[in-house]
Amino acid sequence: MSSFNQNVIEEFRANAGKVGGPFEGAELLLLTTTGARSGKPHTVPLGFLRDGGTPLVVASAAGADRHPAWYHNLLARPLVQVETGTEEYEAVAVPASGERREELFAQVVRAEPGYGEYQVRTARVIPVVALQRTHEVPDGEGGIAGKLLSVHGWLRAQLAHVRELAGDRVREGGAAPLGLQLRQHCLAFCHTLEFHHRSEDAGLFPYLEQQHPHMREFFRRIGAEHAVIARLQEELVRALDALSGDSIGEGFSDRVERMSRELESHLDREEAQLLPVLRALEG
Repeated sequence: MSSFNQNVIEEFRANAGKVGGPFEGAELLLLTTTGARSGKPHTVPLGFLRDGGTPLVVASAAGADRHPAWYHNLLARPLVQVETGTEEYEAVAVPASGERREELFAQVVRAEPGYGEYQVRTARVIPVVALQRTHEVPDGEGGIAGKLLSVHGWLRAQLAHVRELAGDRVREGGAAPLGLQLRQHCLAFCHTLEFHHRSEDAGLFPYLEQQHPHMREFFRRIGAEHAVIARLQEELVRALDALSGDSIGEGFSDRVERMSRELESHLDREEAQLLPVLRALEG
């Protein structure tokens, strides 16, 4: 990270999003992505506009011929952290495509004409990215039990959204302009699901099994279910990668439906067995 960006970030965080110098008076946010290669967090200060209540950031790189690193990162890992000075939240980063991108870029240029000048400088199409706040599920309780319910609620909500997007595409004969929305939300769901199950298998479940040896067989069954869901997840990502442009067929939608059935059953079984145990530990 450049020392200039680091200074802006530090000033932003120290002054509730207000900075001086060349950015004085400008609306800024901090975007933290996960490095596509390194896997490490990468934070950049960016100007933004709003489409309704959704922040828009523009991958202009001042008209350079290459997309900025943060844009490549969010294509690989769509879940990002957003800081506005008054709040911090998780979002799914969704680049606009087709007519929607043209509409949003025109809106951006009307507000900030400099972006139009950047587009003139380069042959690449400058991306406009919507930072869609992830579904927040109130857990109603604290502790590990509350965290488990919150993660499960997030997974259910994201998968429901992916199902809705995939269903819209099929009903429209694959023509609806939802390609990048579907891709980004699907990847965000898959990455979070993978991390959640790995964390359970490596940390939570071994600890609980030590405390409750009689649950050993339950954890074996849950581990086997994790393996089945991991295979479905891999199939889903491969099918997603195989989609041609904005086209989508019944095969992808069928995989989403199967994942939904398997995951809902798995989460229900996990909650029925684990929540009483977790609540008792914390009581």
